[in-house]
Amino acid sequence: MTLKTDEIWATGRRKSAVARVRLRTGTGKITVNGKDLKAYFTTEAIIGFIRQPLTVTDTEKGVDIEANLTGGGLVGQAGALRHGIARTLVKKDESLKSVLKDCGMLSRDARVKERKKPGQPGARKRFQFSKR
Repeated sequence: MTLKTDEIWATGRRKSAVARVRLRTGTGKITVNGKDLKAYFTTEAIIGFIRQPLTVTDTEKGVDIEANLTGGGLVGQAGALRHGIARTLVKKDESLKSVLKDCGMLSRDARVKERKKPGQPGARKRFQFSKR
């Protein structure tokens, strides 16, 4: 038996970070891993970056967001959370898709750190060449 709820789930990814986002109607409260958004992300720039999908679509006060973040660093997790919020908003209201897509919030940023190659000190760096 499944229960009918007004919750919408989506997943956002960035680098090696994964955000599982749950959106429901509410008062605009955002919790991340059981903490308030401002307690988890301390920088105002990162908080503004996360709230972008809500400000662009004018849905800041109408929804509550719960997120589970794993992997990566703070900036990667912020990008994953932003991606997840945008995807939940599209699931809630399909008319917001064009606005979010024009702002580039629906595309997954696939840039990840390049792996180190064998026989080299880094991904691109080479050992110094010696002719003699």
